Amino acid sequence: MSTYISPIANDALLELCNELKQNAYFIPEDYERFDVHRGLRNRDGSGVMAGLTKVCSVEGYYIVDGERLPREGKLVYRGINIEDIIRGCNADNRFGFEEVVRLLLFGNLPSCDQLEAFKTVLSIARELPDEFIEDMIMKAPSRDIMNKMERSVLALYSYDSNPDDVSVENVLRQSIQLIAQLPSIMTYAYQVKRRHFYKKSMYIHAINPKHSIAESILNSIRSDRQFTDREAKLLDTCLIIHAEHGGGNNSTFATRVLTSTGTDTYSAIAAGIGSLKGPRHGGANHKVLEMLDYLKESVNDITNEGQVADFLKKVIMKKTGDGTGLIYGMGHAVYTLSDPREKILKAECEKAVMGTELEEEFKALDLIENLTAEVFASLKNYNKKICANVDMYSGLIYKHLRIPEDLFTPLFATARIAGWTAHRVEEILTGGRVIRPAYKSLALPQEYVPLEQRHNLRNGTQKKYTPLEERI
Repeated sequence: MSTYISPIANDALLELCNELKQNAYFIPEDYERFDVHRGLRNRDGSGVMAGLTKVCSVEGYYIVDGERLPREGKLVYRGINIEDIIRGCNADNRFGFEEVVRLLLFGNLPSCDQLEAFKTVLSIARELPDEFIEDMIMKAPSRDIMNKMERSVLALYSYDSNPDDVSVENVLRQSIQLIAQLPSIMTYAYQVKRRHFYKKSMYIHAINPKHSIAESILNSIRSDRQFTDREAKLLDTCLIIHAEHGGGNNSTFATRVLTSTGTDTYSAIAAGIGSLKGPRHGGANHKVLEMLDYLKESVNDITNEGQVADFLKKVIMKKTGDGTGLIYGMGHAVYTLSDPREKILKAECEKAVMGTELEEEFKALDLIENLTAEVFASLKNYNKKICANVDMYSGLIYKHLRIPEDLFTPLFATARIAGWTAHRVEEILTGGRVIRPAYKSLALPQEYVPLEQRHNLRNGTQKKYTPLEERI
C-alpha cells in the first residue's frame, strides 16, 4: 500500500496556517467575560447538566450549599454498584462482561436462562460478513488500530440490508452485532498491522463459539492460543469496569449527539470510537507505562520513596518525562477521593504481579499514587484532593497479560461500546431533540471587498501573524 503525499507545498501550507491562526485567535479572558462554560464544565469543574439517564451514575463529590465537597468515588451500572458486580462474579468464579452488557442494554440482571440465551446470541453475532476481513481490513492496513476499527464500523453500514432504520428493534439488532463483532475487528486489524508495519507473522485463529469475549480476545492475539483461566478472567474484569461511565464522558456524549440527529447506528458508534482515540480521553494507560520508562531512566531505584518524589517534582516542572508537566494516572474530572475502578484494578494487579518481574513496577506506581498530592502541594501550593484514576494500573495489567500496547485503547473501545449502545437506545427513546449547544461569536464586522480590489491583501499589507505567546 503506497503512502499518500499531499500536493500542497510546505511554504504555501505555512502561509495558509499563519493566516488561519491570526484570524482564529481570541483572548482566553473572553470565556470569563461571556460566562462560557468551556468544555461544558461549570466553574468548579463539574459537568454542565445536559441530559438524564438511567444507564449509569458516576459519583465523586457532594454539592453542599453550592460548594463541591470530595467523597469516595462510586460507579453504578443500572442502580448496581460496580464493586458488587465484580464481587459477585469473583465469588462465582465466572465471566461477567456479557452479563454487564445485557444489564446495561436492558436494565436488569438476567436469570441464568436469560444470560445463557444472550451469550448464545452474542456468539452467533461474532461472525463478520463474507469477504469483510479481506476487503475492509487486510487491503488497507492502518498504523492505528482505533482508526481501522472506526472505518470498519462505518463499512459495516454497506453490509446491512436495513442500515438507516432507527426503530428500537433494528438499533438493538445492530448494537448486539457491533458489540460482538468489534473485538474481532480489533484483533484482525492488529494482525494486519503486525504483518504490514512490523514485518512479523500474521496469525488468524478460528473463533471458538464457546469462548467468552475475554477468552476470544486472548485466543486471537496469542500465536499459540494458550492462556489461563485466571488471565482471561482478569481481562474480563478490565472489560467490565471499562464498559460504561455515564452519559457525560466525551465518547458517550459524542454518540448521543450523533444519535440525536437521527443518524444510523454505524455513524454514531464510529463517532464514539473516534472520540476515544483522542489522547485526552483514551490511551492514558499507555502514557503511564511511558512515564514508568522515564522513571527507570532517571533513578537508580524505582521503589525508593525519595527518588520517586524527586522524579515527580521534575515531571511537574517539565524537566523530565514527556514535557507536559502531567503525572499520568492521577486526577479525574469527577472522582476526588478515589476512583472505584482504580481500586478494583489495583487490587487485581497486585494479586497478579506480586512475585513476578513486574512487582517493582507495581510498587513504583503505588509510590506515585501516594506521593503525587504531596509533591503538587509542595511545588504548586495545590491542596485539592488528587486520586489515582483507572489508567494507573490497567496498563500494567495488560503488560502482565502480554497484550501489546497497540491494543490498549482498542480494548477500551471493545468494552465501552456496551455503554455507547445503551445510551444510543436511551437517546432514541427519551431524547427527542437535536443536541445543539450555543457558541458566542467574537467575529468583528467587516465589509465585503470585491475580488478585483483585494490586491493590497495579496501584496502583503494584511496584518502578519503574531505568535500566541506574544499576544498573551
